[in-house]
Amino acid sequence: MRMGYGLVGPRRERHTVLTDELDALALPVGDDGVVVGVDSEGRPAVLGVNRPTPYEVTLIGGLWTAQVLALRAAATGARVAVETGRGQVWSALAQAAGGGQQCVTLHEVGRVPPQGASAGSPVFVIRDCGMRPPRGRVVAGPWQSVLTLLPYLSPTAPRLLQQSSLVGVQRVSPDEAEQIGRLMSLPRSAVESLPTLGDGVTLWCNQRDRQFVMTQGTEAETGLLGAARRID
Repeated sequence: MRMGYGLVGPRRERHTVLTDELDALALPVGDDGVVVGVDSEGRPAVLGVNRPTPYEVTLIGGLWTAQVLALRAAATGARVAVETGRGQVWSALAQAAGGGQQCVTLHEVGRVPPQGASAGSPVFVIRDCGMRPPRGRVVAGPWQSVLTLLPYLSPTAPRLLQQSSLVGVQRVSPDEAEQIGRLMSLPRSAVESLPTLGDGVTLWCNQRDRQFVMTQGTEAETGLLGAARRID
């Protein structure tokens, strides 16, 4: 485990990973990857969301990080479908993404139509449905990954964390950190770090691996979304 303090961002934008760097990454890497940030040594951390098997991700964190992931997934060629009850906070992103092409679509909660995901047209579904997201009509499947955003730990979180292939945790309260630590079998040092994480820092973990990652917005992302923040 690498601690996420004093992280130094990349000196230039990087959206690819060199072959000899792959073995150093703790996050699952697919054929196509989204650079979610850098680790404590400044190396890129890549999340493979475009994959032939179902992939569920839960992020206990802020809207800003979810929106950065949406933009970066769209940049890899994925179609992004956002299920949300607050379309107004996603509308500017949907209009700006894709250079005029509709690669990010917004849908009301429970109204996401079948996306027709395929190897040539992968889909990334982001569920921004509040503290108690209902069970989704569109679920993870081949070439269709699903990320559920929770602003804080909620009664539905244990079920979501147990079924997720990957969990992201940003700054939470000490009580929430203790609960997440038990659910994810985190070491004591990670549990104690969670309440002190800076804006833009996420612990990405599953039952086997864990890695602190700093996400820093590019100039274009910061211009659209503002600076990294945990609280919306």
